[in-house]
Amino acid sequence: MGAFCSCQLVVLIGLGIILVESFAFPFNEVNALKSFKEAIYEDPLLVLSNWNVLDAEPCGWYGITCSIAKDHVIKINISKASLKGFISPNLSRLSSLEELILHDNMLIGAIPKEIGMLKSLKVVDLGRNQLTGPIPHEIGKLSNIKTMNFQSNGLTGRLPPQFGKLKYLEELFIDRNKLRGTVPASNDSDFTTNMHGLYTSNGQPVGLCRASRLKVADLSYNFFVGSIPKCLERLPRSSFQGNCLQAKDIKQRPSAQCVGAATHAKLHSEFDPKNHLVADIPKRHATTSKHALLLALEIGIGVIVGSLFVVALFTFLQKFKNKASIVIPWKRSGSQNNYQAVYIDSQMLKDVMRYSIQELEVACEDFSNIIESSPDSLIYKGTMKGGPEIAVISVCIEEEHWTGYLELYFQKEVADLARLNHENIGKLLGYCRESSPFTRILIFEYASNGTLHEHLHYGDGCQLSWTRRMKIAIGIAKGLKYLHTEIDPPFTISELNSNSIYLTEDFTPKLVDFESWKTILSRSEKNASSINNQGDICVLPNSMERRHMDFEGNIYAFGVLLLEIVSGRTPYSKEKGCLVDWAKEYLDVPEIASGLLDTELKHFINEELVVICQVVNRCLHQTPNNRTNMQEICTVLESNIDTTVSAELKASSLAWAELSLSPSPSP
Repeated sequence: MGAFCSCQLVVLIGLGIILVESFAFPFNEVNALKSFKEAIYEDPLLVLSNWNVLDAEPCGWYGITCSIAKDHVIKINISKASLKGFISPNLSRLSSLEELILHDNMLIGAIPKEIGMLKSLKVVDLGRNQLTGPIPHEIGKLSNIKTMNFQSNGLTGRLPPQFGKLKYLEELFIDRNKLRGTVPASNDSDFTTNMHGLYTSNGQPVGLCRASRLKVADLSYNFFVGSIPKCLERLPRSSFQGNCLQAKDIKQRPSAQCVGAATHAKLHSEFDPKNHLVADIPKRHATTSKHALLLALEIGIGVIVGSLFVVALFTFLQKFKNKASIVIPWKRSGSQNNYQAVYIDSQMLKDVMRYSIQELEVACEDFSNIIESSPDSLIYKGTMKGGPEIAVISVCIEEEHWTGYLELYFQKEVADLARLNHENIGKLLGYCRESSPFTRILIFEYASNGTLHEHLHYGDGCQLSWTRRMKIAIGIAKGLKYLHTEIDPPFTISELNSNSIYLTEDFTPKLVDFESWKTILSRSEKNASSINNQGDICVLPNSMERRHMDFEGNIYAFGVLLLEIVSGRTPYSKEKGCLVDWAKEYLDVPEIASGLLDTELKHFINEELVVICQVVNRCLHQTPNNRTNMQEICTVLESNIDTTVSAELKASSLAWAELSLSPSPSP
């Protein structure tokens, strides 16, 4: 009997293993979600913080809904999360996905054509983002789609006629974009008026007229021209307002805004792909005078089109000359030959200085003066001819690994850094972007006195008196206050530490954000050991390990910086452990606060040290929401700490003695 039970147990265990294996979650779907997360470079609300890419099953991740059997992802719903990044084309691997809802975020780039491969998709909502480029015609392959929302983006180009293939489409929202041309199924000359514009000459429905289940559609506030298709007249008139349509009863755009749209549509309607006039010219035999008139008409149109072509070509060449690309083809990997189009805002970098690689080679002495390095970047020191000293950051990534997403990320970061202008922020002077050799470089002003880290831990401690350290601390606080509260949108330093603080000759601190470029390829897999050293986990909690930390993360890091400035100790060392843990016993007891001080400090002001301890406690509060803000920190530091020359003298009785012994100035 016992042997029989043992056999049953073995069989049951075996069946359990088989069942577990049979219901294992598809690996390619987990990878697709991983790619989605990697394409998001800013997640301020940390909605993706529980997306552990090592999980075998993502059904518990935020915004993910799985099938009842938990063997496929059927829904992604992440709305109003302020996500910044791109839509990964790898979402096409989610073969059972029925709903893709990313409404009201800050996504940029183009709508991936691969979305058209999601045959089970019923709802796609990408509204209220910052998407650009045309709507891919592959969207017409979504044979089961019912709701499509692309409203309030920056989409351009013509509305794909393939929308007519969406026979189950019930709701279509494409309002508030920059779409042009006629609405597919319009009453133009290339469509017959048979059955109120519903059919072509062969009796088949045209464009949106084929979407017989369409109940709700909003095409307002684009640049559509022509007339409203008769098959869509059942829709509210407000669905067509704010365009360039021939509709006097609804408000349209001013005629000045519609000139370009009308020209664009006319060129598409008057000529077919072979550059012949369309078949609305009478086919009967023409008289000699009519031939002459037609010839004159053709010549006139040819001159006009030729002129337009020359103007367009000249404009394109000018844009090319100014390096303002609009569409860039990118290889997806070194082993694949297919490309994806990446649409880039040609105005994004128009106000940022662009340098050539030759200029930077001369300035940096053939890139021989390396001042810092990491696996993903090199930092050189240089001097521009007749200009300032510069720090040049070169991204060390091979071209085959540089994706379209990274290019958009690079350009957005350049534009973001270029707008920063404060005496305590390292100024971005320009960038370099070249194809041969492949180059992506940032150029910053150089603070020639090294980093705060070098002065605190390797330099002459006598150079950093108490008052000088307080000046540095207040300067850092002012810089962070500017980034957090004085610019819109605000900005945060990705990894704030003493290595990101450069000092000028007079010890003015300059905050720089070099660290973000050191992990550009691995920002989604970043861990403590890749930030600075294995102890930085004490400085930056796991929740802050992102390209743009939240404000509380910067404030926490500032508290650690204050401890480092007054103690002269690193945030972490194998011998002494974590600085925050060591300092706890001194922070709450003013009587022993002097135990925090750097042994190199000969003089200090005790009242100011107490203020520093109070600020540190407020910065390091265990609950992020209870931490103070940089506005309050600046007020406390500036009102309670004196950084004038008299304060320096007050801090040092020796200085007073030296002053009394020095000869008086001549009258």
